Amino acid sequence: MTGAAGGPVSGATLIVLAKAPVPGRVKTRLTPPYTPEEAARIAEASLADTLDAVLATPARRRLLVLDGEPGPWLPPGIEVLPQCAGGLDERIAAAFAACTGPALLIGMDTPQVTPALLAPALADPGPGDAWFGPAEDGGFWALGLTEPDPSLLLGVPMSVAETGRVQRQRLYDAGLTVRVLARLRDVDTARDAQLVAAEAPHGRFARSLTAGSVTAARAPVAEPPTAGSPTAEPPTTGPLTAGPRAW
Repeated sequence: MTGAAGGPVSGATLIVLAKAPVPGRVKTRLTPPYTPEEAARIAEASLADTLDAVLATPARRRLLVLDGEPGPWLPPGIEVLPQCAGGLDERIAAAFAACTGPALLIGMDTPQVTPALLAPALADPGPGDAWFGPAEDGGFWALGLTEPDPSLLLGVPMSVAETGRVQRQRLYDAGLTVRVLARLRDVDTARDAQLVAAEAPHGRFARSLTAGSVTAARAPVAEPPTAGSPTAEPPTTGPLTAGPRAW
């Protein structure tokens, strides 16, 4: 059996937690300098690039857990499930609860994601394994669980500087072996957008920035992340200094 990209199908579910790209409801931290309409176009491009990567990644099931209504940006091959009400921890927990077997969840704020970055967490995870994708701001851009358990998410403070540390410690406290994916920058601010576009200059996201009517300050080119060889990591107990992360 082969996946959308022609490779062998992973036994895992690949989840994208996202908001429909509606002006005034998404990427509000981009306004200003962008208008709400421009910010929504940027969000749509970010989501489209993310879904392209998901479709190119072998998976048993591809699930978009969506706040809002699907639009013409939704490609074939993606199952849509409405997000539940509640805080971000509750919504992520509910997304995992909708899955059976291994699952990897990502957001829509890392349009530079590639199948190579996702692949380690989908390749025959072992019992008791968890995968954690740290974000530059102290949160996380990916979370993978061999056995989805909503209790691993509920009560974790989201969108604060210590989100990643608390979530990772929750996994360790449950006795899981936590393996780490590449660190990525997620798009919260206009500067984030410029840096991420420099990492992935050929995607819809980068084109959406150049197509806008607002010209943001040119950001230095960041070194692109590499997937590397994920390894088990001991608990992190020190404070994080990065800013908050939210989907």
